[in-house]
Amino acid sequence: MQLLVFILKKIEVENQLITELAEAGITGGTILTGTGMATAMLDLDSLPIFGLLRQVIGDQEREASKVMLFVLNDEKADRARSIIKKVVDITQPNTGILFGVPISYVEGLGD
Repeated sequence: MQLLVFILKKIEVENQLITELAEAGITGGTILTGTGMATAMLDLDSLPIFGLLRQVIGDQEREASKVMLFVLNDEKADRARSIIKKVVDITQPNTGILFGVPISYVEGLGD
């Protein structure tokens, strides 16, 4: 079992990604709305440099990301990774981050 975590920055492909995952039998997961640390730092007024960054970066970089969490057996985790990499070119900057963590114990999946 694995916890597959995908932080999707390119949120315009979220629906396509969910559709392709579901078509491959991956229907259980949790999707959270996230905010990057750089965006959170832009809201700090305690240091003058953040005001300058706010002007330079603007609203384009302030968009939310999606944090997708999946608890999957190894076979489905491999399938999910393939689909994610097909839909999102994570080799490009500001598109997404994908990683997996082994799970030694889980309850409540209903399988």
